[in-house]
Amino acid sequence: MTKLIVWHDGNCPLCRSEIALMRRLDWRSSIEFIDVTSTSATFCPIDPAELLARFHASENGRFLSGLAAFAAMWRAIPLLRPFGLAAQWPWLLAILESLYVRFLGVRPRLQRAIGRLPVT
Repeated sequence: MTKLIVWHDGNCPLCRSEIALMRRLDWRSSIEFIDVTSTSATFCPIDPAELLARFHASENGRFLSGLAAFAAMWRAIPLLRPFGLAAQWPWLLAILESLYVRFLGVRPRLQRAIGRLPVT
């Protein structure tokens, strides 16, 4: 099995929460999570600013972006695998990608709101 590589924004409170959940669900350790903002992130396949603007992953040597990257991550996690497999259907992937692009428009406001929440 080839390990999936996922690049994420470690400075984003929303991203940190999601990646923490994905790490807990990845009980097979089949995903390598790379924080693009970390000084230890030595390999970036594209400009780090692009990696921070959208979600990216590499699956079996294929570089993926947006919902296709999320679907690859879901396929690597047994509990979420059915969602990842369903997201391979072109019509569903197109709908989900459209929703993801809309989410990216509100992401900065969500990041600020989550960043203001008290840490418990």
